[in-house]
Amino acid sequence: MRFRPCIDLHGGKVKQIVGSTLNDHDPKGLKENFVSELPPAHYAGLFRRDGLAGGHVIMLGPGNEEAAMEALAAWPGAFHVGGGITIENAHSWLEQGAGKVIVTSYVFADGLLHEERLTALSRHVGKNHLVLDLSCRRGPSGYHIVTDRWQKFTDMVISPATLEYLAGYCDEFLVHGADVEGKCLGVEKPLVVLLGEAAPVPTTYAGGIATMDDVELVRELGRDRLDITVGSALDIFGGTGIRYDELVAYLA
Repeated sequence: MRFRPCIDLHGGKVKQIVGSTLNDHDPKGLKENFVSELPPAHYAGLFRRDGLAGGHVIMLGPGNEEAAMEALAAWPGAFHVGGGITIENAHSWLEQGAGKVIVTSYVFADGLLHEERLTALSRHVGKNHLVLDLSCRRGPSGYHIVTDRWQKFTDMVISPATLEYLAGYCDEFLVHGADVEGKCLGVEKPLVVLLGEAAPVPTTYAGGIATMDDVELVRELGRDRLDITVGSALDIFGGTGIRYDELVAYLA
């Protein structure tokens, strides 16, 4: 297990947000756990100091491009960037210093997987430069992949067969348990078990981690095969459940 830090950007600032409240149709309903006065480069420099390569820079909506480029410039090649990535702009983000691009809505559009887009994008940037964001919410048939700021359900359910198929096009998966993201109320245990048993490529789980006990639970349930992202619980993001230095030392 590795700690994959995340720099979430919203309105040009580093923030921690309750994922299920991020909705363009109701901006007043947005719940922010933390808004930093420090620039993205501060956090990128901290993660560089501690050798935490493979973290994520996520643009939550428009107006975050400059902030994302600042983070990437602080440690070129180390971060994966996501948020609005398409076949038209993917290469430019790699040229800006992203090690990989993270994609959801471009390939999962209108509630469906667009296989022709997935195939073209994988060929365009190279399988080794592509991370598929399979963030999901509980639905009628299991954990459905969600798009559009985690508000729109697709018809694709995370299963061993789904993971095996999608792994043919990408190098990694990033999976947020969107129902618990940012709430610090515990992890999506069935999802962690499923990913630990079936994910055929390196996979990072995020969502609900509140304490070091949760970190250990993900290690146990995920068979020590999953990496983790921790956000709102971390003291560097205003949290009280986990000290950043303790987490880094624990997973060193």
